[in-house]
Amino acid sequence: MTFTVRIQVRNADFDTNGHVCGPKYLEYADHARWECVRAAGVCLDALAGAHLGPVNLETTIRFEREIRGGEIEVVTEFAYHGKTGRVHQELSADGTRLATVHSVTGLLDLRTRRLVPDAERIGAFATEPGLLGL
Repeated sequence: MTFTVRIQVRNADFDTNGHVCGPKYLEYADHARWECVRAAGVCLDALAGAHLGPVNLETTIRFEREIRGGEIEVVTEFAYHGKTGRVHQELSADGTRLATVHSVTGLLDLRTRRLVPDAERIGAFATEPGLLGL
């Protein structure tokens, strides 16, 4: 299942070349990922109470087109494999893909500082686990 969020590009997001600067693409992707987790009903306080925390282990971005302003759409999709999860995101505007972002995530045991063996465990904290690909 995918989750979609729309983000309005702000004037402060532009660089001197007149397009959105690279770090903002990652901010858009991070925002969309957290909105998906929130929409799935995951309570971060409940996770922390269980001594668990989501972590980002790796992020790769592929720039395909400039973001020149307006509103963009970020589609997020999660998939889990053992200790880690994969997040695939596409940023687009008016049906044109602007960038793809791939992330590797995990669920950290905050006491041992190690990944839990089953990252899908986050689904137990969600009211809508389908949004997390579960």
